[in-house]
Amino acid sequence: MQIEMSQPILAHNDRQATANRERLAAHHVYLLDLMASPGAGKTSTILATIERLAKRFNVAVIEGDIASDVDAQKVKAAGVPAVQINTGGACHLESAMIARALDALDLQALDLIIVENVGNLVCPTEFDLGENAKVMILSVPEGDDKALKYPAIFEISRAVVLNKVDTMPVFNFDEQAFLSSVAALNPQAPVFALSATSGQGVDAWCEWLAKQMQSVVG
Repeated sequence: MQIEMSQPILAHNDRQATANRERLAAHHVYLLDLMASPGAGKTSTILATIERLAKRFNVAVIEGDIASDVDAQKVKAAGVPAVQINTGGACHLESAMIARALDALDLQALDLIIVENVGNLVCPTEFDLGENAKVMILSVPEGDDKALKYPAIFEISRAVVLNKVDTMPVFNFDEQAFLSSVAALNPQAPVFALSATSGQGVDAWCEWLAKQMQSVVG
């Protein structure tokens, strides 16, 4: 006899995700789940996003890491509330973890919560957090073949951020091949080519995000 454990776990997670989504909707808060591999530039993208949107929206961040609070401290230093979740070894965040993090935030004072998921291209795809959108970040040094190797994360993403484009001349990255791969998997997802550290392309990404938020925040 084989007992399939994933379905009960995911069913429980989905019930809590629905509760999270309803709670956030009641407060008109948009929840963005950012997924990427370690080193892709999630935190730098978050900080660049905050810099451009902070005058228009009240933003908070939920930081997911296996250990440490290094990234949460960077966000707090930028003057933005941050809640740290340490998974203790788990390769993804779950909706129950997000529910506890929401308890620590003043939802009435917020418009946007950005979740920095644990660095992983596989596990976070399976778990609904109650987000309004999942967005995938890939950095140029990781290679142009990642959409072929990890299709699921690209398929579920509302948009894709291609980060560190200023390093394109240094790496053998075929941008057209990457864009074609993404389009084949998810033709509705826009791809935003940017450099979070230099600021190149960040405005277009932030304008897209602000537009997505309109139906929730108003």
